[in-house]
Amino acid sequence: MDRRASSPSHGEALLFLTDEQLRQGIEAMFFAYRGFTADPDRILADMAYGRAHHRAIHFIGRAPGTTVNNLLNILGVTKQSLNRVLRTLISDGLVESKVGRIDKRERHLNLTQAGQKLEQTLSDAQRARMRSAFRDAGPDAVAGFRTVLEAMMDSEMRNSYTRLKDNAS
Repeated sequence: MDRRASSPSHGEALLFLTDEQLRQGIEAMFFAYRGFTADPDRILADMAYGRAHHRAIHFIGRAPGTTVNNLLNILGVTKQSLNRVLRTLISDGLVESKVGRIDKRERHLNLTQAGQKLEQTLSDAQRARMRSAFRDAGPDAVAGFRTVLEAMMDSEMRNSYTRLKDNAS
């Protein structure tokens, strides 16, 4: 079934969503997130890692040389929680931490070759799922999806997201 054919035209019906429609959207997001994380979760389970490890690996790979403080801001976790994750990733040879050249208090993080390989494997799984979903939904739905996701971010999250997008350009 082509989902685009059953969607409201020009989004006018979306302006007056009922609580039931919002509940369905919330539930769809929960189940979509489970699907989105299922493949990486399976890969990481064999290594006794969880989603916190995945997020750290993703963002260190996305911004090589990032500082621990920057990673704390992006992930929105406590320093204690992040340090636990980083200690494991460093001791397992997936991440390296170097003292800053200018500010010796900073620790700069990079993926090792093994970390890059794991990040690639995890991202490949998620890209395949996203590619398939985007292809099925069509370009208008993809643009709308991004708009909705960005609208759900608070300003600090949106700023972090924008910086990541800008650095990729």
